[in-house]
Amino acid sequence: MFTRFLSLEWKAFFRSASLGKSLGLRILMIFLALYFSAVFLFFGIGLYPLLQEFFPSDDPLQLVNRFVLVWLVLELGLRFMLQTLPVMDIKPLMLLPIPKRKVVNFVLIKSLYSFYNFLPLFIIIPFGIFNIYKNEYTVSSILGWMVAMIALSLCVNYSNFIIKKRFTENLKALIPVILTIVILGALEYFQVIEISFYFGKLLDFVLATPYLAAIPVILLVILYKWNQHNLEGKFYLDAGLKGKKGITNTRDFDWTKKFGSIAPFLQLDLKLIWRNKRPKTTIYMSLLLLGYGLFFYPNDIYQGMPWFYVFVGIFITGIFMINFGQFVPSWDASYYPMIMSQNIPLKQYLASKAGLISFSVVVLAILSTPYIYFGWNILLINMVCALYNIGVNVPVLLYAGSFNKKRIDLDKSPFMNYQGTGATQWLVSLPLMALPVLLYWLTDKFLGMETALGLLSALGIAGLLLRPVLLNSIAKRYQERKYAMINGFKETGE
Repeated sequence: MFTRFLSLEWKAFFRSASLGKSLGLRILMIFLALYFSAVFLFFGIGLYPLLQEFFPSDDPLQLVNRFVLVWLVLELGLRFMLQTLPVMDIKPLMLLPIPKRKVVNFVLIKSLYSFYNFLPLFIIIPFGIFNIYKNEYTVSSILGWMVAMIALSLCVNYSNFIIKKRFTENLKALIPVILTIVILGALEYFQVIEISFYFGKLLDFVLATPYLAAIPVILLVILYKWNQHNLEGKFYLDAGLKGKKGITNTRDFDWTKKFGSIAPFLQLDLKLIWRNKRPKTTIYMSLLLLGYGLFFYPNDIYQGMPWFYVFVGIFITGIFMINFGQFVPSWDASYYPMIMSQNIPLKQYLASKAGLISFSVVVLAILSTPYIYFGWNILLINMVCALYNIGVNVPVLLYAGSFNKKRIDLDKSPFMNYQGTGATQWLVSLPLMALPVLLYWLTDKFLGMETALGLLSALGIAGLLLRPVLLNSIAKRYQERKYAMINGFKETGE
């Protein structure tokens, strides 16, 4: 039955309407997989000699055991952010006399073939072989340790199943878990409770008594059965028919009426952000990433690199502009054909987007003022970057939006959702981020910092003064691309 399911998935892949896109993506993923496999393999081979060289007084294996817990936590976080759970179209199978446990087992066993499960092997196996070769431990001890490590890695795989099913649709519920991890990490850092040290001691016991490797294996079986029970509980035709209950938000944003002709569009944008997860997440991410400068401003390495502060300033004051603006007008994909069928001036539609994004830049610039603690030059650069974002980058983003043809489903989870992302989103990042940095670096090198900041400010002011002209030009571009965009938004494939 397992081979039969594989055959069905193989046929589904090659008979898909998006075969070309899927094949190209698979080829790219294969190259990335080979690259990371080589990196992990070299690390696994070099780990023992490196630890011997830098920590000659410590046992390399016991030293590794102290950091296994940290590795597992980081691996779980990486899997939660990047690993996609295996899926299978089970509705046609429900009508056939196929035991649901076989289908569920296929999905769970299929996850074992994930690339994320193979990467740890490139470290565990070479490192274990080195320990056997050096005769530090008996073969049975190292084999028991390797079994325990592989089982722990697979436990992370099935724990990711449970966590994603529980928290992906409700990221707020994940906050207590993250706070708990942060608190435990702080206790570890300040050596109040060294959890990783005691966890490493447990792995040392496995080396002394190899049969204790059965404990992680038993934990793996428990997590497998837990996932099996959860999936079997949802293996019904009517499992997804019951609608979700929720509170409807009826906020009307009447105060937007003071903005004249762009008020209806501005009101729709605010409702879209307020009522949907993915656009609302852009606000949370913007506030969170305001702290991006804390990684660089206190660091002495960047003190002599003012051009890098321009990059940080563009990013901090324009993070909402980038996250939200790069998907204009894909946010409106579900009703974009209706907008195009009405007698609505495109200039007003674009002006409302520009106004909303510009307002976000102003707010983020104000919220970034505490960075004055690191120097007046930091505050000045941030304000200049905000002006440049409003005057130059906002029109650039709106123009790039005329190339967007991929729809965004607002009902889908915002977490690790790349729907609507295409080549445009990658290419537009070059003029947004690299151009102001390049302009500043060249001007600062030959004419000085004051002239460089004056140039960026002048470009921002010129963009603001020319905005009506720029919006007219961009509106014409949207009109030319009208039917291509409508046809693209009608496609439901990601």
